[in-house]
Amino acid sequence: QVRLVESGGGVVQAGDSLRLACVASGGTDSTKIMAWFRQAPGKEREFLAAMNWKTTGSSYADSVKGRFVISRDSAQNTVFLQMNRLEPEDTATYYCAGSAATWIVYRPHEYDVWGQGTQVTVSS
Repeated sequence: QVRLVESGGGVVQAGDSLRLACVASGGTDSTKIMAWFRQAPGKEREFLAAMNWKTTGSSYADSVKGRFVISRDSAQNTVFLQMNRLEPEDTATYYCAGSAATWIVYRPHEYDVWGQGTQVTVSS
């Protein structure tokens, strides 16, 4: 069974950068799409970015396009989310997710494996 473990969250100031990492282990061959979501208190889980693990094709939400970059290290089975020019509105718990879908999907229910989440807090 695939297991995802996120790391890299923390408390930063507006304008700072953070890089989140998600390590996948255990039967990852069936996981074709890796994505990052976030959820702030009282809000729905929000899609941020996704990558096709084989082709490295990627897609971003408009809210983070140009500020966040998704990448992977296939040798380490790790997907990253580089977050630049962070804003207080980016404060949330950030989740890594995996899907067996053939193409990039955008809704939480289309992902069948989730990490435990890592907290990002951006102060003004």
